[in-house]
Amino acid sequence: MNLFKKCVAECIGTAVLVCLACGVVVWTNVNVVATALAFGLVIVAMAYSIGNISGCHINPAVSFAMFVARKINGKELLGYVLAQCLGALLGALLLGTFLGGFQTLGGNTIQETITSAYSSQTVQYLVAFLLETILTFVFVMAILGVTSKPQYAAISGVVIGLALVLVHLFGIGFTGTSVNPARSLGPAILEAIGGNMKSLKELWIFLIAPLFGGLLASITYRGLHHKA
Repeated sequence: MNLFKKCVAECIGTAVLVCLACGVVVWTNVNVVATALAFGLVIVAMAYSIGNISGCHINPAVSFAMFVARKINGKELLGYVLAQCLGALLGALLLGTFLGGFQTLGGNTIQETITSAYSSQTVQYLVAFLLETILTFVFVMAILGVTSKPQYAAISGVVIGLALVLVHLFGIGFTGTSVNPARSLGPAILEAIGGNMKSLKELWIFLIAPLFGGLLASITYRGLHHKA
């Protein structure tokens, strides 16, 4: 499969993720169970739709982890990440069009669970960063584990989707759960265009922490499976 087709698949998958799952965030007013299921179910649907084309990363943190694990090369990493970011912007644009405005599109922000517990903004940022790193670590470890074993190929999409549901169930009350830089980028930019700057101001957390979590997961997985 050529890189262009893989990138198109990644763009479409990420657009669907942002439009549908973030859409559930907005119209259910962040119902925890509905939101967690929405993100997980989109992953399941896309895994069995485009997984055989691109691997269905639809997440720069996953692509970065796969690059570190030497499962994709640098050219593929760059193409995937650009396609995912473009898809996220497209998904946010579609969602805003459907909602009739861009002020609220499910962008990630530090939630009251953290802000009420810590008065220092610096500490709030550190806690949110740590949480997103750990959640991404758990999610990517699950991906690496299930995709590294051919016998799990038939159920890998379900396992990955359930792993995403799990991290959302825990993390929504703290950060809204990103574990995906593209998923946070698209809504933040479009919300800023609509006049809501909060997600954009905290965007750096949701860009860097998931990448760091993916890196740690890839290094840890390789270390645990290295044969002495």
